[in-house]
Amino acid sequence: MSVPSGWEGILDEGEDIRWQGRPNGAVVWKLSSIPAVLFGLAFSGFALFWMVMAASAGGGMWMFGLIHFTAGIGIGIGPVFWSAHRRRNTWYTLTGKRAIIATDLPMRGRKLKSYPITKDTMPGIGTDDPASITFATERRRGKNGSYEVKIGFERIADAQQVYGMIRDIQKEAA
Repeated sequence: MSVPSGWEGILDEGEDIRWQGRPNGAVVWKLSSIPAVLFGLAFSGFALFWMVMAASAGGGMWMFGLIHFTAGIGIGIGPVFWSAHRRRNTWYTLTGKRAIIATDLPMRGRKLKSYPITKDTMPGIGTDDPASITFATERRRGKNGSYEVKIGFERIADAQQVYGMIRDIQKEAA
């Protein structure tokens, strides 16, 4: 069996592509986003008030508030829109051996990560519409120590079908 065009050097010999797709790129407002949105709006609101007061005093001092106003807007709505932008620049592939996630993001560049699907993989499927499938975890470092992040195919239209494929791959691996 030949390797599909563009996959040379990525797929192993005999590895076949079972599914390819992309996540839903719609903006999603989550309950967990509310504190950041409120803080960002309050921060930018105060900066706007300060700029108006500084402008009424004359001179160009009001322009120093622009950085704070912009930061407040970024804190408030940035994470919501960044998540959608990240999903719009993501591609998923499921092979007979692994799950592959490709991204092409500004300032981060192109990345290709693969996660083996074995009999020990613990896949999960969400209840959102469209649903997400998790199949791996990754430890990341934060300012207060490390934390675990679930890895998977986010917000895909045919999640039930792909989940079934992952379970089939696990049976083949066993």
